[in-house]
Amino acid sequence: MMENDTLSRVLYIDLSKKKFFIKDRKDLFEKYLGGTGVATELLHEECPEGINAFAPESPIIFAVGPLTGAFPLASKTCAMFKSPHTGDLGESHAGGRSAIAIRMAGYGAIVIKGESEIPIYLSITNGKVLFKNATTLWGMKDGSIAARVMRQSEKGEGLRAIFRIGIAGENMATFANVTTETYRHFGRMGLGAIFGSKMLKGLVISGKHMIEVSNKKEYRTLYDKIYNMATESPLMKKYHDVGTAINIKSLNSARALPVRNLQASSTDSIEAVTGEEIAKHHLARRVACAHCPVACIHLAYLREPYDDDPYFYKTTPVCYDFELIYSLGTMVGITEPKAMLKLIDIVEQVGVDAMSMGVILAWIAEMFEKNNVSEKELNGMSIKWGDAEGFIELVKNISNPKTDFLKACSRGVSYASSIYGGKEFAMSFGKNEMPGYHTGPAGYLGFLIGARHSHLDNGGYSVDQKELKDTDLSPETVVDKLLDEEAIRQILSSIAVCFFARGIYGLDLTSEAIKLLGFNYNEKQLHEIGRQIHLNKYKFKMREGFSIEKLEIPERIYETVDPTGKITKEFINRGLQHAEKQIN
Repeated sequence: MMENDTLSRVLYIDLSKKKFFIKDRKDLFEKYLGGTGVATELLHEECPEGINAFAPESPIIFAVGPLTGAFPLASKTCAMFKSPHTGDLGESHAGGRSAIAIRMAGYGAIVIKGESEIPIYLSITNGKVLFKNATTLWGMKDGSIAARVMRQSEKGEGLRAIFRIGIAGENMATFANVTTETYRHFGRMGLGAIFGSKMLKGLVISGKHMIEVSNKKEYRTLYDKIYNMATESPLMKKYHDVGTAINIKSLNSARALPVRNLQASSTDSIEAVTGEEIAKHHLARRVACAHCPVACIHLAYLREPYDDDPYFYKTTPVCYDFELIYSLGTMVGITEPKAMLKLIDIVEQVGVDAMSMGVILAWIAEMFEKNNVSEKELNGMSIKWGDAEGFIELVKNISNPKTDFLKACSRGVSYASSIYGGKEFAMSFGKNEMPGYHTGPAGYLGFLIGARHSHLDNGGYSVDQKELKDTDLSPETVVDKLLDEEAIRQILSSIAVCFFARGIYGLDLTSEAIKLLGFNYNEKQLHEIGRQIHLNKYKFKMREGFSIEKLEIPERIYETVDPTGKITKEFINRGLQHAEKQIN
């Protein structure tokens, strides 16, 4: 590392005692770079074995990387924690201004422990941490209102980020998320629930530290090279023009898109909710994360009349992408854009992971369809496929549950199905709800074995589409490919760049970039560091009870047609057996 680089500074915050201190952890950053690598090691240090995820001593860890604030597309903050949703590793990445704000505040990582006796939010600026009363912000039905109050109350616009939870986090729904900059999220795995358990409504962080580089001329040249690659790449243009929603049409055509809880893998009524059609008829604007020239965040405007005055309309910007169209669209049988956007908006308001919520809603709809649950369990409601208004009410009820069934649903589909049945169509893998890819067996093996914050930490769907569809790869070869790519992705999330930039930041370019910031590692060394980080994740997962032998696989994946025709129990079981040998 370079001399006087603030990246090595770790901020430790105790919510119980209202105290904080700073340690220099150059040892961690020189060994693991930053981001995921450093956060995983800090989790091993700070999280007592077997602790309840909601215990005061259960830590929240944020970490950024050496490229943060220095190079394009290095926009991600890694959050690491013990997941209340799965009981083992919790990892989530968010963009927006979160990473640059932490870096400019003079830190490479933040560790938060303890529990406040009243609701609070943290103000982190000018080398200080202030613990501010958030009692009046607790219980608001729309989490964005609390963020607005924090924004108006705190100074430091520009290099500043605001994190906050919604009512689902306050009620400790185990898949509640943390929102930053309105449209970015630490989703999956339940970080928002841990915030809620600590009575932590949110935090505001800002700063104006500078980053030095070792050779300004070489730095400028490399910066321009990466910037031009990002702006001229056809792949990045796709993300800018249509966003990840461009995948909806192709996956539907390939019969790889989950529909109505994966009862089908395509639908004839998809056209209106494809990325192209939404961009054509509903797109309002595009938004970019800090230090990103791509602007892949797409916002649609939802226009609705006021209930008491039909001559006046309210207009709400709603962020959409592939995963939202899948989980809150096709997965629940909604293919009308306005209805889908309304459902997305309420999920945003209450503050839950959209993928998990969509899968849970789909499971409930099928349970109700099969008469496995009644209106009584749904707090007087009935539900059917495509019923956006019904699903909106369900989201509210799950976020603030009143019946035992809904309380179980607030802990995820794996937990709820273990009590009420329906496991054969409870679309959960490793206790985490599935993403929107029914592409083949490699995708499902990735969901099952990946030490991931979400499906994007494994390349299974890519192996299905590019290799397995037309060739006869063995399950063992597929797993080896997945694990090898995991090692590379751990480096990307440690430096820490957006995974959309993985086609730009190869290990060769990464080595070149970090060298200008004081890290001298060649490609081979980086690959080995990534492999070690991945194994460190597995050590934590297995320490907390994860086991490949205990993995449950819903029968539905074997029943619904997929593009490869190779999703069989034999393929999946052989792959899992090989994975167990490789990670132990």
